Amino acid sequence: MKKWIFPLALGLVTLCGCAHQYVMKLNNGTQITTPHKPKLQGATYCYKDAQGRDNFIPQSRVVEIEPASMVAEDNKFTPSNPKPKHWWQFWK
Repeated sequence: MKKWIFPLALGLVTLCGCAHQYVMKLNNGTQITTPHKPKLQGATYCYKDAQGRDNFIPQSRVVEIEPASMVAEDNKFTPSNPKPKHWWQFWK
């Protein structure tokens, strides 16, 4: 029983490392999620979409490429509410 635990754990760790999605942020505010990291070929980024089709975006339109896990952390920020002021603190 113990003989198959190590290969199973090793296989799970290996497969989890390959399952990263990436988000490309464009200069017009659009975000494109790709299953693999886009590759720079000349002056264009090449990536495959969910249907497996090749897509190309000029390098000048791409602002940032980052893993989807990091983008999700950025969207979780909520500003704190300011303290309510009393009616006599009108000059602050």
